[in-house]
Amino acid sequence: MTEFSSDIYTEPHPIDVNTLNNLGPLAPMAGIWKGERGLDIKPKADGARKQAYVERIELYPIDPVTNGPQLFYGLRYLIIVNKPDNVKTYHEQVGYWLWEPKTKTVIQTLGIPRGQIAMASAVVEPDAKEFELVARLESDTYGIRSNPFLEFGFKTTEYRIKVTINDDGTWGYEEDTVMLLRGEEEFHHRDRNILRRVADPVPNPLASGVPA
Repeated sequence: MTEFSSDIYTEPHPIDVNTLNNLGPLAPMAGIWKGERGLDIKPKADGARKQAYVERIELYPIDPVTNGPQLFYGLRYLIIVNKPDNVKTYHEQVGYWLWEPKTKTVIQTLGIPRGQIAMASAVVEPDAKEFELVARLESDTYGIRSNPFLEFGFKTTEYRIKVTINDDGTWGYEEDTVMLLRGEEEFHHRDRNILRRVADPVPNPLASGVPA
């Protein structure tokens, strides 16, 4: 048995093109954000090491996306992370946060320039202020893929991100990336930060009725 209809082509109609009104639990995250109290706990040859960081996250609404009857609203994002007082980028990440209203599913896709991609998901209520997404290496759908060296030295078996929406307009995250170092020792690579909005989200000007 399958949860899907045999009609895989017919798209929903009509579709509300105003993404900002249809983001469910992702709505408070739209915009441009800065975080100045990040903490990274990473693996080193001599053990775990703590690193403070600052970051900028840009989350822009995209137009509705369909896969036949499936409908997503979402945010395209870019993350730039730096060590304090260091110009060189410490971490860069791109991807999408997606919301499927029909199934109450949140998806995060991510790609980093270390040759690694992942897709995590969770079922979330539309007004949720806290939710956690998970990706696992063994999953055929919400999984993880890495280049051969990372598979050898830092094999990622699970990725989790917990998002908390705060009453003061900020939001925060806690990430836990489970690795096998040289295929043997398990290590929990953790990151966390609190983000404050520095600019409002910018929707597609045609969809929002704003002149281009």
